[in-house]
Amino acid sequence: MPNIKIVGTGLLGTSLGLALSRQGITPQLADQSKSALRLAVEYGAGELTGPEPDLVVVCVPPDATAEVVIRQLQEHTSAVVTDVASVKVEIAHQVNASGLGDRYVGSHPMAGREKGGPAAARADLFFARPWVITPHAGNTNDAIELIRDVALRVGALPVQLAAAEHDKAVALVSHLPQLVASALASQLSSGTDDELSLSGQGLRDTARIAASDPELWVQIISQNSKALLPLISGMRAELQALETALTDIAAPGSLAQVHSLLTRGNTGIARIPGKHGGKFANYSQLTVMIDDSPGSLAALFTFVGDIGVNIEDFKLEHSPGAPIGLVELQVLPEASQRLAEELEKNGWRLV
Repeated sequence: MPNIKIVGTGLLGTSLGLALSRQGITPQLADQSKSALRLAVEYGAGELTGPEPDLVVVCVPPDATAEVVIRQLQEHTSAVVTDVASVKVEIAHQVNASGLGDRYVGSHPMAGREKGGPAAARADLFFARPWVITPHAGNTNDAIELIRDVALRVGALPVQLAAAEHDKAVALVSHLPQLVASALASQLSSGTDDELSLSGQGLRDTARIAASDPELWVQIISQNSKALLPLISGMRAELQALETALTDIAAPGSLAQVHSLLTRGNTGIARIPGKHGGKFANYSQLTVMIDDSPGSLAALFTFVGDIGVNIEDFKLEHSPGAPIGLVELQVLPEASQRLAEELEKNGWRLV
């Protein structure tokens, strides 16, 4: 097992330490924040001391990543150093300019939460999530495989991309959604309490990530602005066309413009990989009404499992103040009819 040092005990660093500890690897932890470091150690994410590392994982904010990576390369002269920052080109450029880039292999686990800090850490944070590795020409196969091995140990799915390809991809699937969600949520500031009381699951789904840390995202956006700019321009063109159509909705072509946007949205969402990779499966959907009481959701899941039906995906909607919840179950089409019959026969309420 490799000796590992984790620098930075925020959400990702502490989560990585917890995941490795479950695999029998006790990493050495380091952090400028004594309170964060102590909390991570108390949670069981690692120890304050350890042997000379084979791998150093830098888990600090993006604007400090390159500096910390270079410092670790200087301090540990035989170790491979990687990082978990969500932008790779700029960091790689700075590290390579130091002359120590041969032992640096960029990486980025596609995992996170709206909350940060060691208190939000989870040992399963990386499970079944892509872990992108962005090597360059000076890296050895052993260095790349060391990071791949760590990713596999914590249950992640290693993916290898060039740094520029990575930055372009995350601009589309991560950074643009963050900005769009934030722009949407910012409009809620002008809503009255009565208006916002009508909020449903659709608003919560689309605005959820707007709760993310603004300080962190300013750093991410600033380092990936070139990849984001054409996407923002495309969004602006879409909204301008929509604005024109809504200005005179009775004008010829206005409804067609709105319909075209909605249709392109259908096409785009269908391309997002589903549970088993590839496109979304055509699951059947059943909605079950449950009481807002302890154990109701667990009882539903247990019942579905006991009759031998696998839940492929689910959503839970609970309107504020309502004494019930709506559980949307997605199952394979061939199981849908039997599940509906069994649910109704055993007293469950279908919507």
